[in-house]
Amino acid sequence: MSPSAEADHDPRQVTQCPPRNHRAVACPAPGGRTRGGRPRPAARPGTRRPPAGRPRPAPRAARSLLLGSPRPRLRLVGVGLTLVMLAFVVRLLQVQAVDASAYAAKAEKNRYFTSTLAAERGKITDRSGIALATSVDAHDITADPSMFTARFTKAPDAPERAAEILAPILRKDAAELAKKLRAPKSRYAVLARRQTPQVWKQIKDLKSVFAKKASADKAKGGKGVDVLAGVFQEASSKRVYPNGDLAAGILGYVNAEGKGAGGLETQLDEELAGKDGEIKYAQSGGRRVPTVGAREVPAVPGSDIELTIDRDIQWAAQDAIAEQVEKSGADRGYVIVQDTRTGEVLAMANAPGFDPNDLSQADAAAMGNAALQDAYEPGSTAKVMSMAAVLEENAAVPGTHVVVPNRLHRGDRLFKDDIDHPTWYLTLNGVLAKSSNIGTILATEQLGKTRAQANQVLHSYLRKFGLGRPSGLHYPGETAGILAAPGDWSTSQQYTIPFGQGLSLNAMQAASVYSTIANGGVRIQPTLVRGTKGPDGRFTPAPEPKKSRVVSEKTAKTLATMLESVVDDEEGTGTKARIPGYRVGGKTGTSNRVDPATGRYKGYTASFAGFAPADKPRVTVYCAIQNPTRGSYFGGQICGPVYKQVMEFALKTLQVAPTGSEPARLPVSFTPGE
Repeated sequence: MSPSAEADHDPRQVTQCPPRNHRAVACPAPGGRTRGGRPRPAARPGTRRPPAGRPRPAPRAARSLLLGSPRPRLRLVGVGLTLVMLAFVVRLLQVQAVDASAYAAKAEKNRYFTSTLAAERGKITDRSGIALATSVDAHDITADPSMFTARFTKAPDAPERAAEILAPILRKDAAELAKKLRAPKSRYAVLARRQTPQVWKQIKDLKSVFAKKASADKAKGGKGVDVLAGVFQEASSKRVYPNGDLAAGILGYVNAEGKGAGGLETQLDEELAGKDGEIKYAQSGGRRVPTVGAREVPAVPGSDIELTIDRDIQWAAQDAIAEQVEKSGADRGYVIVQDTRTGEVLAMANAPGFDPNDLSQADAAAMGNAALQDAYEPGSTAKVMSMAAVLEENAAVPGTHVVVPNRLHRGDRLFKDDIDHPTWYLTLNGVLAKSSNIGTILATEQLGKTRAQANQVLHSYLRKFGLGRPSGLHYPGETAGILAAPGDWSTSQQYTIPFGQGLSLNAMQAASVYSTIANGGVRIQPTLVRGTKGPDGRFTPAPEPKKSRVVSEKTAKTLATMLESVVDDEEGTGTKARIPGYRVGGKTGTSNRVDPATGRYKGYTASFAGFAPADKPRVTVYCAIQNPTRGSYFGGQICGPVYKQVMEFALKTLQVAPTGSEPARLPVSFTPGE
């Protein structure tokens, strides 16, 4: 063997190869190379080689490594990932497509907050622009109930603790407040409406104190509980009545929601209320996010209402009737003052009254407008309508002689006057001046050939004067009174209606009768509103009132002269209504009163109606007092002085000068045989 061949067969270079099925181990080729032809790696430095000529020990057989196929596992992983992705896709489709609107709405609800911008309620003023009802800045105290949960506040009793703090400030029941705050699914609750700025300032100061305490507690490692963090406010307005109870019966009041709940506040609520606006903004933690835009629809203020009422005359009327009701121990009373030329109501006073600023102290029975809502039998003040019918139908003249016996048998009863008297020999003018019931029955019998015909004629005039229908003010709760059709009049009504019993009316209707006579026989529908001023500042006058002729101008002037005899003549029943320097025409009334509680006659209604100056009328005043129990109950005695006091003030306020002419002084009686 040659040296080279010997070298090729060097035992040190012999490597044992594993069987062929062990593919993981490479078998080096002879000559120091692997089977792939790559050179064998050199020995590492420092490695001791076996001494030459010493046989090299055979290496241990290498441990075999068996690797399985990765395909099944890759397939399994792929299926799993596909299912996961499919679940994500399905959920994404559900959120983005199927339930997109629901989720968007929920996100909108949670992120965005919509608040109402309350419109400022219009003012109510008198005829000179003096405020009778106005609105001032106020605050609605609100809360976010989600900010009172234990999770948010770290206090399980946060609603109760907050309610205990707020209750005395808001004058609310603590349990009621706590119930509103314990609504975790709600983001908005109204705790109290229309609170004064002082109330909100007190709450705001408390919020600041609690916030500082919570912050200091957190700095020390505590929970930092702030139970007032979820209390907020919204700008609002509060209705106030600067003059207290003045004209409260006319104005009415507003309820806790700020809407009209009585009187003109109800009747004109749509014009006064305006239109609320709305603001929508993003919020976080109950606070507005300033960097996100807001959408706002501004509120439209309500219109201002200008009334026909004169504040000063209203005050005089209210003061006079309140004093007389108290003095007489009466149930109630009312005074109407009307401009005879325009039909405008200058005053409408009720006693007792109420203060709309504090309804908690008001008597429920006094919270309406009794001058329009009470129906009662007017008594002798209604005789002027009977006389108007007699004069207009030419059935008699002021000087016509009327023999008035002490008793008169008609129908099913005997009729008498308010006092016993011998036979009176009166003129038609004297029948009115002395307020004779018997004389009025005898006069109205001349209206027809039969009593039934006379009833038909009288009824037609009563309707023309406005009885049996609303006055035209369209006031909420106004009574139309009661006037039966003439065919339905009972036997006694045929004779009592001519002198004011057996029918009913309200005070405004009664005043309107006298204003019609004072206006030359033309009835002008009474008005309380002169006009409105919109948000743009433009004044819109109220529509012209309806006018209708009731009697001729001649009849009206004759009646005015006859009414002077009631006040001016010593035999008249209205002498206490005289006003020095002025000619006054008027009529007294004393009627049996129907007790509202029992429906039976009990007590009296005393009244007085008239106008001045009698020869050139400008102002009508009507007064009625229900159920006087102290002193006199006759209309001339207790309502005559009220009429005088109010009329004097009204004439002075309106600067109405006396005419200076002398009254006609028609005869009241006649001598038999003349």
